[in-house]
Amino acid sequence: MTAAEVAGADQADGPVVATARPALAILALAVGGFTIGTTEFMTMGVLPEIADGVDVSVPTAGHVISAYALGVVVGVPVLAFFGAALPRRAMLVGLMAAYGVFNLISAIAPDYRVLTAARFLDGLPHGAFFGVASLVAASLVVPARRGRAVASVMLGLSVANVVGVPLATWLGQQAGWRSTYLLAAVLALITAAGVLAAVPSVPGDAGTSGRKEAREFFGSMQVWLTMAAGAIGFGGMFAVYSYIAKTVTVVGGLERGTVPFFVLALGLGMVVGTWVAGELAAWSVFRSLLLSAGFGSLILLAYYVAAPGGWALLPVAFLVTASGSVLVVNLQLRLMDVAGGAVTLGAAMNHAALNIANALGAWLGGLVIAAGWGYRAPAVLGAGLSALGVVILLWSAVAHRRGRAVPAS
Repeated sequence: MTAAEVAGADQADGPVVATARPALAILALAVGGFTIGTTEFMTMGVLPEIADGVDVSVPTAGHVISAYALGVVVGVPVLAFFGAALPRRAMLVGLMAAYGVFNLISAIAPDYRVLTAARFLDGLPHGAFFGVASLVAASLVVPARRGRAVASVMLGLSVANVVGVPLATWLGQQAGWRSTYLLAAVLALITAAGVLAAVPSVPGDAGTSGRKEAREFFGSMQVWLTMAAGAIGFGGMFAVYSYIAKTVTVVGGLERGTVPFFVLALGLGMVVGTWVAGELAAWSVFRSLLLSAGFGSLILLAYYVAAPGGWALLPVAFLVTASGSVLVVNLQLRLMDVAGGAVTLGAAMNHAALNIANALGAWLGGLVIAAGWGYRAPAVLGAGLSALGVVILLWSAVAHRRGRAVPAS
């Protein structure tokens, strides 16, 4: 059996939606990725200002970040369940309009409780937007180019970490934290207008229902294995990303002012990795997953070795997020492949799995640091998580060969 067969039809056939400007439509969808990426990560940059503004401690203010992540995990299956049959352009516009409204509520929140609730609500459209946008982007091009199309949408999120998040953080420090959420609301409005103007009308699947999609999707062994590979394997990247500042200053012995250069390297790694992912997907989705997870494990071990070297850690940090981004894009495609008829859930649930990886990696990384093993220890932990992701993917391949792909009892 070839790797393409294991992948569940890496180059699955499907109708191409006619449009005179597919590149412009995909750009509009990528702007949505930029909007969501900027909004998700900018809170971390202005967390002290938020804490002062709503009169809580910084650790308590950090719960607004967790509330957003929880919203993503909850929102994906709920919105995909009810939106499977809806026209996809209309759903994208509606999701981004809701995203703008909840950011506006965040900007005017009078206290911590209202802000936390608003951040939870703002997380709800996140994964569903990416999922539906990926389906639409894939439908605008021939099957051989669908990996590049989906990567282009995800590229907006990566660029946000290089451009959008630093600018939003600067704005929040200069004009107050509320201005960052106002900016996010404006970006959401621009995205909704762009999607409405450039994306062609794409019907939903009138022959399906949320209950039917959920039964088919969650009854697939390959679905569960793919999501597990993402939730565990991708957690390795977040185990080190979450503690990059302390690693640079405490372990590497560099000044605090050098941390932004390392954050920039992480962001650039995401951009390059997302582009490479599109090229690798045209070769093989499943092989790309194995390659990125295996390489990610090795590069995290290199991270452990390079950390005391100060600037020597910079290129390694770049490679950590580059390999992670290859994994993200191909996990998205893999779920779309193995979802069967539940394509809406398949395209969206990747983001729920990745937010679990975010929480899992940061939490486990914090545990090993608290145990006294130092700020390099999360890299070893992360290498183990990535290696476990490889094991899960190999399990997926074996299960496929034995004919147990779907359904799982």
